[in-house]
Amino acid sequence: MMHDVVLFLHVIGAAVLLGTGAGIAFFMVMSHQSRDAGQIAHVAGIVVLADMVFTATAAIAQPITGYILARSAGWPLLEGWVALSILLYIVVGAFWLPVVALQIRMRDLAIQARDSGAPLPAAYHRLYRIWFACGFPAFAAVLAILWLMLTKPAF
Repeated sequence: MMHDVVLFLHVIGAAVLLGTGAGIAFFMVMSHQSRDAGQIAHVAGIVVLADMVFTATAAIAQPITGYILARSAGWPLLEGWVALSILLYIVVGAFWLPVVALQIRMRDLAIQARDSGAPLPAAYHRLYRIWFACGFPAFAAVLAILWLMLTKPAF
């Protein structure tokens, strides 16, 4: 029974990480395309909140539930697909933490532009390009982790 609860929480966490990441990316890209500082400020504010509430919670829960599941199944943490999943999780975190900081800074720049009636500054556009580029390896790593969890390949 406890195993089923932990497995459920782990799968929900994976779904939240994938879904929230994809949703955040979609809404940030769509608001950016508007070039409207007010819209970008609003959406970026929601995105930062969603990252803190959903992504951060799932990001904390995943290694805990993953550890419990691996130990209960007898899977070694530093071998095979589990070790690769952990490595990829570290990669995701290495991209996600800076992305959160970028989102906060982009939100703040959009708020300043909105409140002053000025166009979005060059710094915003530079941060957006970095944010956009960071999304690809992070999203690919999340997909790879999900594939590893589902297939549990032997290597």
